[in-house]
Order: sequence, then structure tokens, then C-alpha cells
Amino acid sequence: MNAPDFLDANIVFYAYDPADPKKQRIARDLLRRALAGELVWSSQVLVEIAVTLLHKLPSPADTIAVLALLDAFAPVRVVSQDASLIRRAVEAREKYDIHFCGGLIVAAAERAGCAHILSEDFTPGQSYFGVMAQNPFRS
Repeated sequence: MNAPDFLDANIVFYAYDPADPKKQRIARDLLRRALAGELVWSSQVLVEIAVTLLHKLPSPADTIAVLALLDAFAPVRVVSQDASLIRRAVEAREKYDIHFCGGLIVAAAERAGCAHILSEDFTPGQSYFGVMAQNPFRS
């Protein structure tokens, strides 16, 4: 079996944003792959999705809508945070000079044995503990 890829929250939001149809199409395809079990994400990604929907939108989503979306995302494999993952995130922050939250993504992707981190927040082509960053919107 091939190594899975890690899907960051910033990509997920494009699936629901009609402003850029090309990005929306790519993001929806990635979300379908995640729901089919081909991609993974972490509990942090779910937190970021919920926080954005509940607090950061000009018109926040209601609780029922957010719960329904989280239920729909239930098939996606989730890497949970624990003390060792947080420790590894601190190491990633130091080694790669990235924000701690980025370190959490790196640590979770590494733990899941991912080949790539699909995100706009990392340097494309950069390897983080052996996991290659890839921006799925760049050709």
C-alpha cells in the first residue's frame, strides 16, 4: 500500500469557496479522496475547521451545520494529538523555523507515515522529517 498524504485545513476551505473554481475543483477532489480513506488529517485540522466556521467567517455557521459537517468527515482517518506528538511539533518548530501549529501538522503527518503534506502553508518541495510539502494548486 502506498503512503497516504496529509490534508491540511487550508485546502479543505477551498472546497466550499466558489471564488476560485479551479481551486474549488482541486479541493473537492482531495476531500473526496480523504473521505474515501486515501488521505489523512489530524485532530488539529478538525479544530481549525470548526473554529473557522464558528468564529472566523463574516457570517458564522450554526452549531447544527458544523456538527453535520464534522459527522460527514467521520470517515477520514484522524491522527490524534498526545504528549509525544506535541513534543515532536516543538522539535519541528526549532528544526524548520516554522510556527508551532505548522509543527503539529508536520508531526502528525510524520506519525501517519505520510508521503506529502498537502498545504499552502509550507514550502513546496521542502522535506519535513521525511514528509514532502506539496501545494496541490501549483502545477
